[in-house]
Amino acid sequence: MQKIRDKIVYNTNEEILDPSHTALVLWDVLRAFEKIIFNKEEFSKNLNSIVELARKSKIPIFFTSVQTLSKRFESSANIYTVGKLGFDRLFEQFAPGDMDFTIKPKQDEIVINKHTASIFIDTGFERMLRNAGIITVVFTGIATEFGIESSARDAFNRGFYSVVVSDCVSSPDKDGHNRSLENMKNLITIINSNELENIWSTAKTHSSTSTIQDDSNNIHHEHIGDASKSDVSPNTPPADETDLSP
Repeated sequence: MQKIRDKIVYNTNEEILDPSHTALVLWDVLRAFEKIIFNKEEFSKNLNSIVELARKSKIPIFFTSVQTLSKRFESSANIYTVGKLGFDRLFEQFAPGDMDFTIKPKQDEIVINKHTASIFIDTGFERMLRNAGIITVVFTGIATEFGIESSARDAFNRGFYSVVVSDCVSSPDKDGHNRSLENMKNLITIINSNELENIWSTAKTHSSTSTIQDDSNNIHHEHIGDASKSDVSPNTPPADETDLSP
């Protein structure tokens, strides 16, 4: 990590994905959508492993669900686009239970009902992140080229480290999924589930002194404690808010 003026800049995935300042998003992991993605078994296996590890690591988890507006209150542009993509016909085919989560939220996990392709619009999500000292948002879910990419770019534009787990996002359109990951890679951190599991598993028991290089070439040291001993929750200050003076 590097200190530039009064900012701490993280330079590695291990620093960016520290559980003490990270949140996990499961975007529209609903039965109706999971049934039609191109890699259902791989997606489900990888995502369940990531969620299990996030829960053990006390990482806040946010689930999103689709909230449709009546046509009277929906924008004409959205009505046009949904119709063009055939999503209106898809929703008409849903059976009871199709909008249920395939991974059930636990009591302390938050469900966000949204009606756009960004988790930040009219949801209070950004306020919750900032109140909890979260600076990194990890995105998983369906579909890569729609809500995932839109939200991941929005997160970056709002000043968060934005991470997409390549084999924990999916789509009914494999080509669209791959194009989206390629499009995002220059601005968004793209990693796979094995890489993320290695980082979070190590962080649970890791205790070391990390070196901070500031912009005047002075070296500062920050002690990073045992993350497994800290209660990381949406109302707990992040572990990296420590005295960084020499």
